[in-house]
Amino acid sequence: MVRLTADLIWKSPHFFNALRERELDLRGNKMAVIENIGATEDQFDTIDLSDNEIVKLENFPQLNRLGTLLLNNNRITRINPNLGEFLPKLHTLVLTNNRLTNLVEIDPLVSLPKLQFLSLLDNSITKKPNYRLYVIHKLKSLRVLDFRKVKEKERVEANKLFASKEAEEEAKMESAKTVVPDEIPTTQDVAKEDQAHKPVAPTPEQILAIKAAIVNSQTLEEVARLEQALKSGQLPADLNFSESNSLPKNGSAQPDNMISDGKEAIDKPKDTESEQKEDGPAEMEEYSSERD
Repeated sequence: MVRLTADLIWKSPHFFNALRERELDLRGNKMAVIENIGATEDQFDTIDLSDNEIVKLENFPQLNRLGTLLLNNNRITRINPNLGEFLPKLHTLVLTNNRLTNLVEIDPLVSLPKLQFLSLLDNSITKKPNYRLYVIHKLKSLRVLDFRKVKEKERVEANKLFASKEAEEEAKMESAKTVVPDEIPTTQDVAKEDQAHKPVAPTPEQILAIKAAIVNSQTLEEVARLEQALKSGQLPADLNFSESNSLPKNGSAQPDNMISDGKEAIDKPKDTESEQKEDGPAEMEEYSSERD
């Protein structure tokens, strides 16, 4: 795991971005902790910490110039409640695709007096009841939330919904109780996912159906493909088991017509010889001689 050292900060790319702001690019370094940011000497308008493994939004020194902080694609679950004391000019915060789950977890953002643009997309918190109205109510200076402009009617509705402290606390409690389906994978989900990656072994009936399909095959290539399916234990994707595939209704094979040894050698049933194409018997004889 990479540490955010002063040396890494000095060697990282820095440039003027499209907004003509001086930006420091620290993305994609697999850092888990924000540290040593003081090495920037408050020389940047934007710091990009995207695509890392940061868990807590904290450890910032006094940065009076910093206006934009990009933290998408991290693992943030907690925010320092005193963040605004160290970032008084921060107006844009991108927290897309992190791990914020409950409404109470964004309360520390109230400490950012200049915050106008906020993205919490792809966090579980966005699926909580009254999420958008709660954020609008808490962050009075917010102009754009999740890349959607905050409308005046939303402000009015938010103020009405959370007119009392009790209503606000109730929303937090409801958020903590509400389980978002994709927040935590259940045991069944994990089992299904594991099963999806495992090959499905054929049942005895399906094995018999494959053997019957081998008997009725018209080409050597088809016979070889089906035999390989038997040996590997993986079902051919295009084999239709809805049809009888020459199986008897009781699901049993004809022991005198179908012999399966270590090499899966198969003899043709006599009653199907007349239905084969003209070149069918010749191909099967050639195949038998080759295997012998």
